[in-house]
Amino acid sequence: MEDRNPGPVTADAPPGAVDKTLLTQTWLDLAFLHWPVAPSVVAPLLPPGVRPDTLDGVTYVGLIAFRMYRIGWFRLPGVPYLGTFPETNVRLYSVDASGRRGVVFRSLEAARLIPVAVARATFRLPYVWSRMAVRRDGDMITYASSRRWPGPRGARTRLSIRIGAPLDRPTELDHFVTARWGMHNAILGRSVYVPNAHPRWPLHRAELLSLDEDVIVAAGLPATSGPPPSVLYSPGVPVRFGRPRRLGGGPTP
Repeated sequence: MEDRNPGPVTADAPPGAVDKTLLTQTWLDLAFLHWPVAPSVVAPLLPPGVRPDTLDGVTYVGLIAFRMYRIGWFRLPGVPYLGTFPETNVRLYSVDASGRRGVVFRSLEAARLIPVAVARATFRLPYVWSRMAVRRDGDMITYASSRRWPGPRGARTRLSIRIGAPLDRPTELDHFVTARWGMHNAILGRSVYVPNAHPRWPLHRAELLSLDEDVIVAAGLPATSGPPPSVLYSPGVPVRFGRPRRLGGGPTP
């Protein structure tokens, strides 16, 4: 099958993106940091059947820090303790042969061991258990993590941002790195696409006050050079995830 060119990035989830809800959760107090990177650098890190998604000839590596709130199965109420924790992920931007845009996670730091173990075993996601904290003081937020298991033990992130004014007119890049309506992953040797849906992102410009991290290199990517050209903040959105779908096929059994 010939690869289909992706359509335009849409700020709203495609109609019917999630037909049956598998998981629910809420993402709160998100900091989005992004650096450009050559597509040839990240292509070997993507699942089979997936290629780097690009904007003006480059793709991006993202460092996203936030608070996960109340993960729930199907439409059941979310879990207050085990389903609520800080998270920080390193992600890449992907597109498959059907033209579906998504993200590929290279690592996901989380502060609860049981959700880490379940996500690694069930969805084959590269979750890692870390000591983590999110602290807010007025318009300033600090996110901190230090990896526990699996290694490299001690891989860290510490970043602080100052929240700016709401974005009335997000740029093409702002939408490219946030309006992602699915995830590409490999499960038991097969590449899948997991759709998600949520309200349009409420975005703010943000100022990066400090950054000390080595999780991007630990995720198999080159060290970043200089400050990120894109720094955004969002107060958050509620999210629904649908069933995994095989690339080029139907839902996984």
